[in-house]
Amino acid sequence: MSTEVKVPTLGESVSEATIGEWLKQPGEAVAADEPIASLETDKVAVEVPAPVAGVMGQHLAKVGDNVSVGAVIATIEVGSGVAAAPAAAAAPAPTASAAAPAGEAATLSPAVRRAVLEHGIDPATVKG
Repeated sequence: MSTEVKVPTLGESVSEATIGEWLKQPGEAVAADEPIASLETDKVAVEVPAPVAGVMGQHLAKVGDNVSVGAVIATIEVGSGVAAAPAAAAAPAPTASAAAPAGEAATLSPAVRRAVLEHGIDPATVKG
């Protein structure tokens, strides 16, 4: 079964946005509320969270496309066949977060995490 990923309400006067980046590609496992895409407007930049856990399905919009609020931009495949993939991915996570540097990176917000990657900064040096 697939679940639709829709463009969220971005503000009272904002009716459309541009796909800035896909953070998850088709076939990749996603957790519920994990950022899967970034949207940009002239007023705000937001990340779109996955509505459910599953496997990223088809992108229905490309980077640079303008999309309206409420428009379907992607699908996430959920069901008995894909439920094992996120569970298997979740098992290594506790051991990885036990290390101090991984714990530090896990506390960074998505926007900070992206900025760190874009500028080549060591996540362990970021405070706050």
